[in-house]
Amino acid sequence: MNIREDIELREELTLSKYAALSKNSLGRDRYEEACDIRTVYQRDRDRILHSKAFRRLKHKTQVFLAPEGDHYRTRLTHTLEVAQIARTIAKSLRLNEDLTEAIALGHDLGHTPFGHSGEDVLNDVCSFGFAHYEQSVRIVEFIEKSGRGLNLTKEVRDGILNHRTSGNPSTLEGHVVRLSDKIAYINHDIDDSIRARIMEEDDIPKEYSDILGHSVRERLNNLVHGVIEGSIDKPEISMNREIYKAMMGLRTWMFKKVYYNEVPKSQEGKAKTMIKSLFDYYMCHTDKLPDEYIFFIKELNQDRELVVCDYIAGMTDLYAIEKFKDIFVPKSWDVY
Repeated sequence: MNIREDIELREELTLSKYAALSKNSLGRDRYEEACDIRTVYQRDRDRILHSKAFRRLKHKTQVFLAPEGDHYRTRLTHTLEVAQIARTIAKSLRLNEDLTEAIALGHDLGHTPFGHSGEDVLNDVCSFGFAHYEQSVRIVEFIEKSGRGLNLTKEVRDGILNHRTSGNPSTLEGHVVRLSDKIAYINHDIDDSIRARIMEEDDIPKEYSDILGHSVRERLNNLVHGVIEGSIDKPEISMNREIYKAMMGLRTWMFKKVYYNEVPKSQEGKAKTMIKSLFDYYMCHTDKLPDEYIFFIKELNQDRELVVCDYIAGMTDLYAIEKFKDIFVPKSWDVY
């Protein structure tokens, strides 16, 4: 028995009967020899961690566009916080922690520069539409490794696709990530908003804070406990009804107080103009795309619109700004 087989046996003996066992995975689109050390979900997690798309998340907007302060969340730190919360819940429920972590680390790979503002623009200008959760799957199935993708298991791809509010993952591990995503962004966005002086802790309505807590620490603790207590030894992931209602009420309040606030929204118009301008330019000048994307169009017969979206969606905030300057902002003329 090798190390992987030993891990799979331990999963079978120790995990919940509702957990997704590694040995029962529906597998990959392309056959691969099994690893002697890692399970299929461990390999998926590692592939996501080593992907280019994952590294670029460190310079993509969470709420505040291209933040200069070192302590504001980015899409990468959000992803890591989701993974930590999801792993805590999965371990407590005796679910497959490796599958949970892989889904969490991959769930936002498809986010555009400038957060949901960039996503909205690409959805408007591309005739195919654009959604970050679908783009996340396209990245792991196709874009990474020059059109070969990461060849992830079906369970991980399903969890990535269905992490959105309206999603319905096929595994409990996927449902854990779906809830953990909300728990993470509600709390860290409050923390960042307080840091940006958009709000204060005391601004949160008492109808929510009296149930969820009066600090990030208290809220995280109560929300995580709410999921565990509502789901333990059950074939579904749910949350204490009172806590869930308070969380969703707080989320709605956050949209009004923070997400539509003039401070984080003040640069949104410029960012949208920038993304649309880049899209229009590359649609007319596909020869200016990087060689990898030209290869997608000419050799892999990918639609031009999709590939232009792939390129722009993959940009970091700073890279998009630099490309815009390079293309549209006149340069001074130096005479030597």
